[in-house]
Amino acid sequence: MTAPVALQGRLGAAMAEAAAAVEATLDRLLPQGEDAQARLYQAMRYAALGGGKRIRAFLVLESAGLFNVARRCALRVAAAVEMLHAYSLVHDDLPAMDDDDFRRGKPSCHKAFDEATAILAGDALQALAFEVLAEADTHSDPAVRCVLIASLGAASGARGMAGGQMIDLLAEDAQLSEHEVTRLQMLKTGRLITWCCEAGAILGKAASPQRLALAHYGRDVGLAFQIADDILDETGTREQLGKTPRKDAAAGKATLVSLMGLPRAKAHMQFLAEQATGHLSTFEGKADLLRDLVSFVVTRRM
Repeated sequence: MTAPVALQGRLGAAMAEAAAAVEATLDRLLPQGEDAQARLYQAMRYAALGGGKRIRAFLVLESAGLFNVARRCALRVAAAVEMLHAYSLVHDDLPAMDDDDFRRGKPSCHKAFDEATAILAGDALQALAFEVLAEADTHSDPAVRCVLIASLGAASGARGMAGGQMIDLLAEDAQLSEHEVTRLQMLKTGRLITWCCEAGAILGKAASPQRLALAHYGRDVGLAFQIADDILDETGTREQLGKTPRKDAAAGKATLVSLMGLPRAKAHMQFLAEQATGHLSTFEGKADLLRDLVSFVVTRRM
């Protein structure tokens, strides 16, 4: 897993197709119009559309494909998680949080609009994500929709992504250990990525061992993804990253890279990548794209 993997070949083609399909689904689901809320609609669309490689959505679609879930249903779930992810980025960029003026190579939502509009756009995107999951078009079985909603709520709330963000804010005034930083990253980044991997199993009413295997895959990929992000933050430029680099270091926040050092952090990332791949053995060749994604995550340059 040491050779660089460019976003091309079968993985590149699959991710490009998935991103285009999710973009079209988002475009259809996101509100638009010229009524009194038009500015809010514009901010929501600004934040959610044209958004990167859509790795989280890709994980939803590929995990769903393991269980032959209808593509239209998986696309709705993929779009919902991208809405929720977009909300988290809008709020993360606010001056009261990580205070970043750029996201994905363009002005952050609060810079393109204003802080109040950005807060409302994030709130509305989060609400719309759960609304989409609750609708019958997402799955014919109400019990499946309930599990999707409850599990995404857990992954994104106080014991998940939001809780991780709280720890991250407090970390500016504390010296965290490797264990504490790992826990922070598992909550802030990892829980949502893990959910994306589980979502396909939930949609497909998979057996518990299969759902657990995907959850473990997602956990390890999520941690490897965050270490890769921290490495890029240390070595990349704003043009490469699409956001301001080295902000954690400037704020005095510890990362696994700063605590372990670059060589050891890279070795740990590779260990997580190999462990993630091992969890896919039960799915044999059907999970090849998920295996390719692991290699891409740990070798990407931007």
